[in-house]
Amino acid sequence: MSVHGRNITFGYERGRPVLDNVSLEIPAGRLIGLTGPSGTGKSTLARILASLDAPWSGEVHIDGSLVTGTKFGVPGALRGTVSILFQSPRAATDPRHTLSRIISQPADIARRTVDIEALASEVGLTPDLLTRRPHQVSDGQLQRAALARSLAQQPKYLICDEATAMLDAATTASLVRLIERRATESGLGVLFISHDRDLLDACCEQVHDLASLRA
Repeated sequence: MSVHGRNITFGYERGRPVLDNVSLEIPAGRLIGLTGPSGTGKSTLARILASLDAPWSGEVHIDGSLVTGTKFGVPGALRGTVSILFQSPRAATDPRHTLSRIISQPADIARRTVDIEALASEVGLTPDLLTRRPHQVSDGQLQRAALARSLAQQPKYLICDEATAMLDAATTASLVRLIERRATESGLGVLFISHDRDLLDACCEQVHDLASLRA
């Protein structure tokens, strides 16, 4: 069981690939790290593995099934299986919504019931914060809400794309411990993308440099 990107090639200008024949696997229940210099395609690979973009060539398989389409074009059985937590929670959340609404979005779209307060408590948000909007909370509190939103999606795999880059050391440690616990207890497969090699070495079972993934 895994998310497996095989021989992925992709770019934003024809003839100038950002990713060239790259392969990476995220096994269920394991924490995998990915590092490399800025501009080498780490976030691009994250978006492809999360079915937000389609590769020029190559394939993405989730638990053995080939992914076709992107976003809401992904087959229903696979949609929502992979969630992505971005670096900037302010860019990734609607400033008009309360934290409660932000957390509940995936469940609302899927027409599922979710225990918002339980998720908020799990990520370290107190009930009084749930009625606030993004401009009324800190970056750390908003990133906790974004993580709760990802968990509300009930994913089997989570991609953290520089998700702790804007956070202080204490908040980073807290979120990493939570994600590690989820991996251990529920089999969540996690890809941590970061420039912080010390962080990756501390929390991941295996760390890849993007350059080493090219065939």
